[in-house]
Amino acid sequence: MAVPKKKTSSARRDQRRAHHALSGPRLAACPNCGEPHVPHRVCRECGYYKGRTAVAVEGTE
Repeated sequence: MAVPKKKTSSARRDQRRAHHALSGPRLAACPNCGEPHVPHRVCRECGYYKGRTAVAVEGTE
């Protein structure tokens, strides 16, 4: 059975894990209302997508 000959140092271990962090979703501003939304998806605030209203959004009063 293969066993490491030397202990992996904490610095080498942490350098390997440096790319494992999670990143948040990329957001773009809606051209209609200016709210941030995920690109290539309908805006949840106004229902706007690709220059037209794609979904009717109910008012939140």
